[in-house]
Amino acid sequence: MKFRLLVLCTLLLSTARLYAQERAISGTVIDSVSHAPINGVTIVLNPINKTTITGETGHFSYRNVEPKVLSLTITAVGYQKKVIELTRDSFIPLISLSPKQTLLTDVVITANNLNPNKTISETDIKLRGVSNSQEVLRTVPGLFIGQHQGGGKAEQIFLRGFDNDHGTDINMSVDGMPINMVSQAHGQGYADSHFIIPETIESTDYQKGMYNAEKGDLAVTGYVNFNTANAINTNQIKIEGGQFDTYRVFGMVNLLGNKAKANNQSWYAASEYRYSDGYFDNPQHFKRFNFFTKYHGRLNTNNWLTVSASALSSSWKASGQIPESAVSDGLVGFYGALDPNEGGIASRINVNAQLLTQLSNHDILKNQLYYSRYKFDLHTNFTFYLADTVNGDEIRQREARNLYGYNGSYKHEGFIGNAKLTTEMGINVRLDITKGSELSHTVNNSTVINPIKSGDITELGAGVYLNEIFQFNSKFTMSAGLRFDQFYYRYNNKLATDSTLHGIGIYTATNNIVSPKLNFYYQLNDKTQLYLLTGKGFHSNDTRVVVAEGGLQTLPAAYGADLGTVFKPAKNLLFNAALWYSYLQKEYVYAGDGGSVDFSGRTCRIGFDLSARYQPLKSLYFDADLNYAHGRSLDDPAGANYIPLAPVWSSTGGVTYILKNGFNGSLRYRYLGDRPANADYSLTAQGYFINDLVLNYTRPKYEIGLTINNLFNVRWKETQFETITRLKNQAPVDGIAFTAGTKFAALLHLSYFFR
Repeated sequence: MKFRLLVLCTLLLSTARLYAQERAISGTVIDSVSHAPINGVTIVLNPINKTTITGETGHFSYRNVEPKVLSLTITAVGYQKKVIELTRDSFIPLISLSPKQTLLTDVVITANNLNPNKTISETDIKLRGVSNSQEVLRTVPGLFIGQHQGGGKAEQIFLRGFDNDHGTDINMSVDGMPINMVSQAHGQGYADSHFIIPETIESTDYQKGMYNAEKGDLAVTGYVNFNTANAINTNQIKIEGGQFDTYRVFGMVNLLGNKAKANNQSWYAASEYRYSDGYFDNPQHFKRFNFFTKYHGRLNTNNWLTVSASALSSSWKASGQIPESAVSDGLVGFYGALDPNEGGIASRINVNAQLLTQLSNHDILKNQLYYSRYKFDLHTNFTFYLADTVNGDEIRQREARNLYGYNGSYKHEGFIGNAKLTTEMGINVRLDITKGSELSHTVNNSTVINPIKSGDITELGAGVYLNEIFQFNSKFTMSAGLRFDQFYYRYNNKLATDSTLHGIGIYTATNNIVSPKLNFYYQLNDKTQLYLLTGKGFHSNDTRVVVAEGGLQTLPAAYGADLGTVFKPAKNLLFNAALWYSYLQKEYVYAGDGGSVDFSGRTCRIGFDLSARYQPLKSLYFDADLNYAHGRSLDDPAGANYIPLAPVWSSTGGVTYILKNGFNGSLRYRYLGDRPANADYSLTAQGYFINDLVLNYTRPKYEIGLTINNLFNVRWKETQFETITRLKNQAPVDGIAFTAGTKFAALLHLSYFFR
């Protein structure tokens, strides 16, 4: 008996000593230049190779760290790696990381990286950069854009076998504020990102598919969020000039000094003005002015405040779409115009404020308010003299909008046994109020011949979500989310002749939907992460569609799954591959150019994405993306079930070099394969392969650079549609109408950097 008591006491003392030796470790990682917290830093416990990732405040923590853990390795893309030796004291002061050239060797594969695209996006934008507003969108692998209205209109977007029009099924935002305009005069989800100044973008978050509980409306093919810099390291003035009377002036300056930066305060302003006549025979007279300013500061130990404001003003003329038949008959040139009155104006003012609070237990509370004032006036003519053989078919789409919104979230980290549990809950609310949403048949831009749509729109969308992340061990993580969205629609119809409604008056409707998500992540080894993403989303519709249908089935469900891997077979070689599937229940589509409501049945798409990144030398970076999508309509017979304009094969890639002597640049390609232009594939939207070149010489005080678009001067069609057109005094023709892509276009720039 005494012996048993002695053994029991010895075991209890040994266990107590073991737990006494185990300790909690926590710290905060900041940028050595800006003093701002760094999000997404990988912290590795050595030698057990257990990892965690810093949050938005730069904070990380471990509990019950074993005595054999001797050091921490801190790595982040674009920063010097740091190793910290541990003592018995669990307190770690601020960890300061110094910026350095971005290297693939800094990418760490972990099971708790819940966005498989993160490893690619971090390296791409820092190494490749963005030279113009269109390049902002092209940082997303597999995303293609097309411009068919003079540079001022939002780009047409293609992703994962979807023709997203101008933003119908892709959720886009900047610093958490939506870019998309719901129930817009030109179409649902209209996403004009031209108010973003490229040089202010620090990083891009994106994910394909409907797997993130935080993202609700429009996030069918995925989401893209652009993050502007909280602080800038240097002031800059840039002058650009090139072919087709193109020029741009840009400036960005700090408004606070180094003393404020040391106190975690930053405030800067940026502005640009751009003019171009464009490469078309008809000069575009494109003008755009942008202004942006942002303050980011630490108010006290636990609170960070970020406030930004921006303004856009833009006007342009456009050559628009022309029929292939008119070009082949010699009636108009490849770069010509049939209606020189096309064009438009757009303006947007934004205010965006976010308060981030870290509670005493390191929980994170975020509150964000935003406001946009938006005006839009677009003049187009797609069919020329098809409907009105005397005056022509010019249309005007116009609106004035106030957009109010709130995003709030709460994040808590805890443990169930040894499993780490991260709980995030949040709410998204946005209210869009438009006045004078108009579609009219006009002549000479302003004279109304026949009003087609006229009314005021109120659309309120609110969503709540809960997401639980279970990190069972260093190899296996599971994420389970649930989202509920509620919509309220109100349309004040002012037009008695509206063909989709029953007279003048107010029409209302409501709708809601529940969207579950379930994702799994497994780290096979230190080189490979496997993931399975599943989720339900929804296709939302224009208010004018919903009230016409009485709210019935106007939030059709979308289902998707991704099975993929992030694979790093060598320290300087990275792959991301995924097989994916998506199913869309049905669509009601508001045709903004005709004011009609079109119905589309069930669709199914399946495909794969493959991305590769290779950096054989510090100065050399190769990237390539290959994407395939097979899409069909399920309710139409075989041979007549193609999805018009849906991309099939696409690929982008290039080589980037950064030499020590200051020379740097890139040579890139874009390939989009042939695809059906109509449901029976009797018409083909022709593909293209073009190259772009960037050459720079960069020194600490200045940079001289040359950008060439369409290096080999390929004649290509940027956008294409099946359209029935009629030229004056001619018979109607059903065929392809297109907008020509850019010719060889060279642009020289000179930048001056100062402090």
